[in-house]
Formats: sequence, structure tokens, C-alpha cells
Amino acid sequence: MKVTIVGAGNVGATCADALAHRRIASDVVLLDIRENFAEGKALDMMQTATLNGFNTRIIGSSNDYTKTTNSDVVVITSGIPRKPGMTREELIGINAGIVKNVSESLLKHSPNAVFVIVSNPMDTMTYLALKETKLPKNRIIGMGGILDSARFRCYLSLALNSPANDVDAMVIGGHGDTTMIPLTRLASYKGIPVSQFLNADQLKKVSADTMVGGATLTGMLGTSAWYAPGAAVATLVDSIINDQKRLFTCCVYLDGEYGQKDICLGVPVIVGKNGWEKIVDVKLNDEEKASFAKSAEAVRNMNNVLSTIA
Repeated sequence: MKVTIVGAGNVGATCADALAHRRIASDVVLLDIRENFAEGKALDMMQTATLNGFNTRIIGSSNDYTKTTNSDVVVITSGIPRKPGMTREELIGINAGIVKNVSESLLKHSPNAVFVIVSNPMDTMTYLALKETKLPKNRIIGMGGILDSARFRCYLSLALNSPANDVDAMVIGGHGDTTMIPLTRLASYKGIPVSQFLNADQLKKVSADTMVGGATLTGMLGTSAWYAPGAAVATLVDSIINDQKRLFTCCVYLDGEYGQKDICLGVPVIVGKNGWEKIVDVKLNDEEKASFAKSAEAVRNMNNVLSTIA
């Protein structure tokens, strides 16, 4: 099975490394616009094959999309982060152009691929990719909810002083500091509601820490995080390639589900070989429904910027 990753920066390279280490794909193509950058990353990773015991072939390419031909999954991480003084409209305008061009090139060479979108603002870029490619909606997936949910589970495990894998929790809504919704009410520790272990103030802090999880790391590192985002993409790709039917929160197109239409937002879905295969209807309470509607409004306002871009 073949996976292409566009963007050989920290997130893209970490994803490629995870795919190889976990033996998820037989071939990984790492593509970047910078001359020899992806080739260098790929060669460096290939030199760890005998040390880490994998046989995945990792190929680097400087913008040669012919090497991506017949990919089963394509991952778009390319784009720029928001810089000081840059408006939201400017960021969307620049990254929209990148995502549009990349999507067109990938589709030309891999018409049957499932598209995974990582570029920010992710909800809007997922919506753009769907509209531009005109692919069936199940073949366009935004990664954000998997990452946000992993961060939520991490913060819960720290508060509980428990192993993270014993905690089950999800984040829905937009992939942003003010648009994501950690579903604290449904979070559990080995099947037991976390509210039996943590008080209201503790849960409120966990939720708040989750919502600024990305910004916290940016402040610490001086750049966006990459280990967790790269691992989140690899986990999503694994479920697609190996038809695992795993339940994740992903950014997908809604057509009436959760009371929203013509928008891509994070909701629980079953993910398999065809992309996302089913939206799971979680019974939200009134407060959660209101938060979801508010999140959708914020994302829709960002999407509206796309209509101003020539």
C-alpha cells in the first residue's frame, strides 16, 4: 500500500517516520517544494531501516507528482503557520492556494485516493479540498479531532495519575482554541466516568488545557508541535489502509448531521478502507449542542473568507 505525504516539514516527516516504524505502508512518498529537502529526509529515515527493523520504502521528491502515482492515501500537510501581524484572511488566502494546487496535482495522479487534510485552518482547508476535488465526501478527512482527543486523554491521564491508554475521551467541533469541545461528560477511566475521580474544577482545568494544547506547545517550542500531529495522521492512515473500522473524531462534511449542513466539522466517525464510512450520532445535551452550534458558526465565518479569494 502506498501513502503520499505532501510537506516534508516536522509534521510530514514525523508522519512518514511513524508509518515506517509501525510498518503501516509498503511505500511512502515524501514530497516538498524545497529542492532536495524531502530527498534528504527520506534518505535519513531509510538509513534507520536496519536499526529499527522496517522494510518500508521511503522516497523523497522535490515537487515531482509523478512519483505519487496510484497512492492509496494522500496526506496534505503543506502550508504556512500564522505569523505575527498576519490576519486570518491572509493565512486562509495563502494556504487555500497551496491546498488547492496540491489537491489538483494529487488527484491527477491518484484519482482513487483517500485525502487526509492537516493544513491549517484545518476545518476550512478540508471544506476547500472537498469542493475543489469534487470527490465523494467520505474520501476527504480532516485529521484535527484525533489530535485534539489525544491531547484531551493526555491531560485527563495526568490529572488522574493514570496510564493514558486507560482513559477514553473525545473532542468534537472545530480544530481551534475556541471552537473545539472536549466532551468531559462522556470521558471515562476504564469505563468509569472521570467525574467519579476528578471534581468540577479539575475537569474544567483539563478542558481548558486541552483547548489551548496546540498554543501551549507553540509557546514552549517557538513553533507548532509535530510528534503528536504526526502520530495522529499515522494512526488515521493505519485505519484506512488496514480497514480497521476504528472510531475517531474527524473533520468531515455534514449534511444535516448534528444540525449542520454544508460544513466540515469534527464529529465521531468510523474509518475504514473507503475513508470515513459512518457518522456516529452522540446524544449531546443542550449545553453541548449550543457549543457545537457556536463552533459551527465560527468555522462557517472562516469558510466565508474563501468566497473572497480569486
